[in-house]
This record gives sequence, structure tokens and C-alpha cells, in this order.
Amino acid sequence: MRVVIAEDSVLLREGLTRLLTDRGHDVVAGVGDAEALIKTVAELAAEDALPDVVVADVRMPPTHTDEGVRAAVRLRREHPGIGVLVLSQYVEEQYATELLAGSSTGVGYLLKDRVADVREFLDAVVRVARGGTALDPEVVAQLLGRSRKQDVLAGLTPREREVLGLMAEGRTNSAVAKQLVVSDGAVEKHVSNIFMKLGLSPSDGDHRRVLAVLTYLRS
Repeated sequence: MRVVIAEDSVLLREGLTRLLTDRGHDVVAGVGDAEALIKTVAELAAEDALPDVVVADVRMPPTHTDEGVRAAVRLRREHPGIGVLVLSQYVEEQYATELLAGSSTGVGYLLKDRVADVREFLDAVVRVARGGTALDPEVVAQLLGRSRKQDVLAGLTPREREVLGLMAEGRTNSAVAKQLVVSDGAVEKHVSNIFMKLGLSPSDGDHRRVLAVLTYLRS
């Protein structure tokens, strides 16, 4: 897997690089600001050597506000084949919503504390690189909490909301079943009910899992 890392903290950038290279991945570039990230990806594109995934901090120089997420949104628009995983110190609903409002594939939003769980972080990077979704449980909790006020999920039962939250973290049906200590069949039934209540038809294909989470973000 080819990775580009955008993080202004040299210590964290080097740490992420070490984690990924130790697992056999190729960190093709490490940069410290959003402008350098855009430039680096453009240069790689010109060489027909785009990375599989970009890992970027939400807040980067010069203002340390939203440069990182703005760059991530731009990269998703200009290079939809690249997975984008953003890291944030805190849950920032506006940035998470903006990042998730576009294509429902190859996107992730994790809190930096999650990097401490090496296996979970690496699984998230690989999942996003392969076109999947990786959302931090804290991000999901806050967004789902806000969505309840908007009545988008009013038709879901508490258990269905719980299943939806675990789906949003990128868990498979089997993983959800294990977490909730129920059968795979029970989870499949809950997932089917969620799709039906949110108006997601079979024609939406495999992305229904992600669309179920994005429905309330777009309301």
C-alpha cells in the first residue's frame, strides 16, 4: 500500500511513518502542511504514481484551523480513487460532515488518540485505502446524537441506532454481532430494517451501509 502522510508535528509524522513501514507499507511522502500535500499528490499524479491513501491532520499550518480537511476534500474531488483518512485532536462535527458529504467510499475520520491502538489504526488505513469507511466511535456518537434532534432517525429503534453506530465505524455484520453478543442473523435483520426505514433500496448496492450513516449528515 502506498501512503502519503500530511502532519505538521514531525514527531507524529515520523511515528506514523514507522508504524506503516514496519507493516510493509510504502510511505512515499511525508509533508508538514496542506499546500505541500496538494503539490505532492499532483506531482505523483503526473508520474502516474498516485498513493492508495492519504493520512492528513485536520488542522495544519499556517492558521492551524481547517487547512488539512480542506485539502482532503479537494483531493477527494480531484482524485476520487485515493482514500483519505483525516486525524483530529477533537471531534469537529463541521469538518466530519464536510468530509463525509461527498463520495461514500474511501474516507475516514479518526481521533488522534486512536493511533495509540496500533492495530485499530492500521486496520482503518487499510480499510480506507481499499475504498471502505473508518469513523471514530466518538465521531459517530456525536453525529448520531445530533441527528436524533433532526428526526432523521426517529423511526429507528434504540437497538437499530446502536447497530447503525457500529456500522459507521466500519464493522462487518459479524463484528457487530460479536460486539452486541447476538447472532449474525439478528444483525442482518436489524441492518435490513435500517435500510428500509431510511429508504435505501437494494439498487444502492454495497454502499447502503455507508449511505445509512450519511443520510442524516445530508439532512
